[in-house]
Amino acid sequence: MKPRKELERWSPLLLLVVIVILWQIITSAFSVSEFIFPSPLRIWEQTLEYKAVIAGHAWRTFWVTMAGFGIAIVVGVLLGFLIGSSRLAYAAVYPLMTAFNALPKAAFVPILVVWFGIGIGPAILTAFLISFFPITVNIATGLATLEPELEDVLRVLGAKRWDVLIKVGLPRSMPYFFGSLKVAITLAFVGTTVSEMTAANEGIGYLLISAGSAMQMGLAFSGLLVVGAMAMAMYELFSFIEKHTTGWAHRGSQSA
Repeated sequence: MKPRKELERWSPLLLLVVIVILWQIITSAFSVSEFIFPSPLRIWEQTLEYKAVIAGHAWRTFWVTMAGFGIAIVVGVLLGFLIGSSRLAYAAVYPLMTAFNALPKAAFVPILVVWFGIGIGPAILTAFLISFFPITVNIATGLATLEPELEDVLRVLGAKRWDVLIKVGLPRSMPYFFGSLKVAITLAFVGTTVSEMTAANEGIGYLLISAGSAMQMGLAFSGLLVVGAMAMAMYELFSFIEKHTTGWAHRGSQSA
């Protein structure tokens, strides 16, 4: 059983190594031009060559994403609590939010530029707009699906509606909440990068446009990999916090 757990633990890294090796073999065997599809070796070379530039743009993208994501958490939790705690609010607001979520967030960037100008404003708001919906939906679902039998028992014991929501509903929603964070943080990085490609002079999105214009495809791929690495790091952070705060919700899978 222990070797299997070790294999599961290292399987993402092993898969990544296999992909990189196959990538390098294919690009070398078919002599693929670096202007079309750079090899991992070329990407690594340009990452080292422009590491200072990449680090500066990556830091800008990271803190802007975290700002938008922080706003998304606050708004998402409050709105999710409102929707999940009231059947009327759930019926009235949920369909409208679903329709709003279907709108392409990239289409909001030009509007945000008109309102807030070029800079961090559109990037933060785009990260917020694209990431708050999963948080809201999961919090609302966790509260709205509270078992009626459990609620009836608590009411008989003297608990009020507010007590049921705070002491039972919110803790029960925590697994949903952390699941939504892991999805929302990846979307937040997407929103920031898309906005930076249109309305910024800093960040990974701006770097992608600049590198593409200069035909530095290795640098462009390096920027993409940096965004992926930051999103993966935040995903793992939330997974770590989830395992240490909501272990009760995963005890069945852990025992297996």
